[in-house]
Amino acid sequence: MTGPGDGRTAGVTPAHPMDDTGPVWVEPTATHGVVRRPVIDVDDVWKTYRSGTLEVDALRGVTFTIDAGEYVAVMGPSGSGKSTLMHILGCLDVPTSGSFRLAGDDVSTMSEDELAHVRNRRIGFVFQQFNLLASLSAWRNVELPLLYAGVERGERRARALAALERVGLADRVDHRPGELSGGQQQRVAVARALVTDPDLILADEPTGNLDSVSARDVMDLLGELHRSGRTIVLITHDSDVADAAGRTIRILDGRIVDPALSGTTVG
Repeated sequence: MTGPGDGRTAGVTPAHPMDDTGPVWVEPTATHGVVRRPVIDVDDVWKTYRSGTLEVDALRGVTFTIDAGEYVAVMGPSGSGKSTLMHILGCLDVPTSGSFRLAGDDVSTMSEDELAHVRNRRIGFVFQQFNLLASLSAWRNVELPLLYAGVERGERRARALAALERVGLADRVDHRPGELSGGQQQRVAVARALVTDPDLILADEPTGNLDSVSARDVMDLLGELHRSGRTIVLITHDSDVADAAGRTIRILDGRIVDPALSGTTVG
């Protein structure tokens, strides 16, 4: 049953700044010179699923912020609500109540076209299943978000090749997914997430289908992207994977738990 929640505010560590078109949001203040607007601001978010007279609260008053340049893991077991939260953070679903702001913009006020733009240009998704098209080469898979955005072909190819080079696959650009290892396929997926220069990289169980060596390679890559200033949110059930992040937000039964462990740390 919905109602006031008990979500806790997790502490944050300000990182590098961003503006609406490229990397951050910076505003002058009289006291500190700059105020960094959170990339993610979740305030008392509830998500209730209804089937007939049955109501299930998947999220119960969740509150936290994530600043530009942070690397945060959202960790919880199956059924904890982390997948529901991931869908909301990725603008794939909306809260039943409460608010979610992405880089200061209230997502609930956006039209379907605006939400599609956000998903395509401002969020880079990395999924457990890779979600690559088997018939397309690596660079063709990476260019797809730019194709949907109407970017000219020559620029699409140049940006796709640059993204693949960044993830260490410059020598595999013409290979199809079936010709790549699992770790290499996930690197292609990371390159696709990077190609639009998004505000946020949202990685949902990115090592779930990988062997230990490939998983370590992908986590090392996410660490490199974080050190270069990327904002990364990692959804996982694995504490070893979560340990790679600078901060962990733990969720159980739809609520934030262990608020002391969800506070500020140095990543």
